[in-house]
This record gives sequence, C-alpha cells and structure tokens, in this order.
Amino acid sequence: MAVLIKSKDEILKRVFDGITYRIKAKSGNIIVIKSELEPGAETDEYSHEGEEVRILLEGKVDCRVGNMHYTLEPGDVIWHPSNIPHKMKNIGNSKAVYITIGTPPSFM
Repeated sequence: MAVLIKSKDEILKRVFDGITYRIKAKSGNIIVIKSELEPGAETDEYSHEGEEVRILLEGKVDCRVGNMHYTLEPGDVIWHPSNIPHKMKNIGNSKAVYITIGTPPSFM
C-alpha cells in the first residue's frame, strides 16, 4: 500500500519563535517533518533515540551534531544518530526549508 501526501497536506502544524514544523507523514516506525526557519531562527537542542536524515531544500543552515558544525546548502543531506545532541540554525538571509525523516517517530 502507498500513501500520497500532497504538498498542502499535513497531519500537524506547530509554530515556535520563527520556526514552523509540519508533520507530513507519521507511522509507528517513521516520521517526516517539513521545517521552515526564518533568518536567525534556531531550534532547541534535541537528543532522543533513533536516527534521522535531513535534506535542505532552501536557504543555508548550520547543523550542529555533538561538537561538530556542518553548513548545509540546498540539496545537501545529513544523517546522524539522534542520541547525539543536535540543533539547526538558519544562517542565511532568507527562509530555510528542510525535510527531516526520523525513525522511530519520537519527535512531536
């Protein structure tokens, strides 16, 4: 079975301090989140079970995983175990948009 999620579809939307999270798909095994960060906005630091992949669609972000900083530009992908503390910060002049795919679905 397949499930098509159209671009305007979302399960849940949350907005915090210049950050918009849109859960696009979620099952007992995986979650897909579309995140939008306004210039200068940054997420809280998270650490939880599992692993995740992020795909930057627009903008420029600093992704900190543990003590390492990675600069992502459109098309870049980063994978990491989720138990390492991590956070994202928009370091560009325009909105940053990225997709996070995580397993298990422990975020939100």
